[in-house]
Amino acid sequence: MVDSEHPELSIVRQCELLGIARSSFYYQALPPSEEELAIMRLLDEQYLETPFYGSRKMTVFLQSRGYNVNRKRVQRLMREMGLYAIYPKPNTSKADPEHRIYPYLLRGLAITNANQVWCTDITYLPGAKGHFYLVAVMDWYSRKVLSWRISNTLEVAFCVEALDEALAGYPKPEIFNSDQGAQFTATAFIDCLQAAQINISMDGRGRCHDNIFIERLWRSLKYELIYLKSFENGQHLNQEVKHWFQWYNQVRPHQGLEYKTPNQVYCSSLKNVNMKEAKA
Repeated sequence: MVDSEHPELSIVRQCELLGIARSSFYYQALPPSEEELAIMRLLDEQYLETPFYGSRKMTVFLQSRGYNVNRKRVQRLMREMGLYAIYPKPNTSKADPEHRIYPYLLRGLAITNANQVWCTDITYLPGAKGHFYLVAVMDWYSRKVLSWRISNTLEVAFCVEALDEALAGYPKPEIFNSDQGAQFTATAFIDCLQAAQINISMDGRGRCHDNIFIERLWRSLKYELIYLKSFENGQHLNQEVKHWFQWYNQVRPHQGLEYKTPNQVYCSSLKNVNMKEAKA
């Protein structure tokens, strides 16, 4: 936990060491009830199975599980969790002029090496006494998780921090792909990408398959860790997620990578790229 009276470490430094956004420490909200946490967990689990379910079907699903909920409540919880049904929708609202939407650049593109394309996404994480949000930056080719952050708010700050860490630790990508969520279209996030001269790509609205590999990452994380344990607080959750990502990158073989690990594929790709550049 962050200790505001720590004799040696500032709040900023403690947040950095814990891998959480600084805004998470200052933000305080009334904790949700046990029933609400249970409902949100069910929504999250069902969304993994049926991402095309909107609030109507989710309401029916919860009622079938014995919860006396109406659609308005389910809509509120889904918005709070960042869950949106995956299906084509008419464009009924104008985009904020400060939140520019960029075209999807990956259609038909052969992705042949690491750092050609990075991608990002946010997912909801249930806890015993509250809930959190996780953002990750992934290398598309190798599936390696380059950076991540956990926050208890959906403010853009924790996404920018994850992006900054990835850019500081790895060679920049040619293309950065995300969905059209408010965090990734925010000026602060876009400015970081433009400052690094990275091409920006955004999924079509309601098209989860445009960012398929990070969607699979969330599914693996939740079934292999999140749904198997109870997390008492953000520090406990942060530690477990950190260990899981280390295992995922360094130990867990991927069928889609010919049973190699993301680290193996990433490092091998960098070596091949360097050899080609040396010969050029």
